[in-house]
Amino acid sequence: MLKNINLNINNTLYNVSINENDRLIDVLRDKLKLTGTKEGCGEGECGACSVIIDGEIVNSCLVMAFQVQDKKITTIEGVKDEYLKQSFIDVGAVQCGFCTPGMILSGKVILDQNQNPTKEQIRESISGNLCRCTGYNKIIDAIYNASKIRGDK
Repeated sequence: MLKNINLNINNTLYNVSINENDRLIDVLRDKLKLTGTKEGCGEGECGACSVIIDGEIVNSCLVMAFQVQDKKITTIEGVKDEYLKQSFIDVGAVQCGFCTPGMILSGKVILDQNQNPTKEQIRESISGNLCRCTGYNKIIDAIYNASKIRGDK
């Protein structure tokens, strides 16, 4: 049975027709064509499908679309933090790119909560995201460097 819900995604309001068993990731990718959110494991283990819901990092493969009505959702397409994105490029933290959206979103959450995180705090903040290419050090460095650049501005 179809139901219409209102979603606030990247500060844009959408009225979407969903089935009761539609996951948020399916609505984002298939109905709204926001394909920066990736599906990896489909079990909440890899973080490729990470989005920010009301300021917290969440695996969109584990969230039913109806559960996020009237919540503020941010996908990689809505991240405006150019310092963070540029830092990923500058330190070579992007390799295959599959995990990058989830890593950037996790980085954004910690930087929004803590303007001067330690590398250990950053490591903890990205612990829900798997990367098979970088070994994590460049990702941690990118988020750490972005915190220093943001702090200088």
